[in-house]
Formats: sequence, C-alpha cells, structure tokens
Amino acid sequence: MAHQANTLHALKKKLEEAKGLWLELLHEELWAYRTTPKSSTGETPYSLVYGTDAVIPVEVGEPSLRYSHISRAGNDETRLQDLDEVEERRDMAHVRIIAQKQQVERYYNKKSKIRSLKVGDYVLKAKTLASKDPNEGKLGTNWDGPYKVIAAAKKGAFQWETMEGKLLQNNWNVAHLKYFHF
Repeated sequence: MAHQANTLHALKKKLEEAKGLWLELLHEELWAYRTTPKSSTGETPYSLVYGTDAVIPVEVGEPSLRYSHISRAGNDETRLQDLDEVEERRDMAHVRIIAQKQQVERYYNKKSKIRSLKVGDYVLKAKTLASKDPNEGKLGTNWDGPYKVIAAAKKGAFQWETMEGKLLQNNWNVAHLKYFHF
C-alpha cells in the first residue's frame, strides 16, 4: 500500500512539472507567434494591436538602435509617432489581406474547370470519404449515380433526382459532379 502511495505521489509530481514546462513552452510559442510577421499582412500581430514592434527584455536593458536610454523624450516621441501610424499600418494590412484573397481566388479560378450543366443532363456525384465503403478498398468506385439535373440552384449548384424520380434534398456544386453518358 505504501509503495502504491509513493508511486502516485511521484506521478503527481511529474505531472505538475510537465504542466509547468508546458505552460512555459506555451508562453514562448505565443510570443513567437505574436512577434513574427505574417505573410498575409506583412506585419506582426503584436504591432497591429499595440502600434509598435515588440521589444524583448534584453533590448530594454542594453542600449540598441531600437531602444535607447539616452533620450526618454525621444523614445516617448517615437512611441507617439508609432501610435499615430498604427491605423495606417492596420489599413495597409487589411489591403494586403484582400489582395492575397484575390490572388488565391484568381489561382483557383484559373485551375478550376468550368462545367455548364443544363436541366435534363445526367451526372455522376463524387463520393466523399464518409460515403465510401471501407470494404471496397482503394479500388472501389469513386462516383455515385447517375442522377438527373432538374434545376439550377445558386452559384453553380444544382438540384437533382435519382433515376427513379426521387428528389434529393441536398444541392451539389458542379465541382463535385461530372457528365454521365449513356
């Protein structure tokens, strides 16, 4: 019984040490994330929130180009200038995010195949991982159907029915459909 109590005590102590280490690592990871410039904005999250770049404690204690003890008034003036410019930096970050989204959209649209379907066309629907039979393995069928397109919904989605005429509830985007030829 005493051995079991000692083992539990030792386990509890190791878990507490691991928790402390994990918390220390978490703080370091968060600091790294907050002070690393993001490609989407060109800015660090820290600078977008506080209006200035983060200064690590070593730089505060040691004279450097970024932080100087010589002129407290100069440091205050620089800080006020950073705060005046923070809105402009945030606006520029927003513009960069929009530009990146547009670039991704152009790339996607360039790579995507536009397929126009009409009411009355027959299509096959791509199987999802959830709808595939695990017993079939990788040689199993990748398509369900055929189905008949009965109406166009919005933005490339279509309503369709089974060959028996049963209306299916979910609309599917044209990206997940392909023509079926008899």
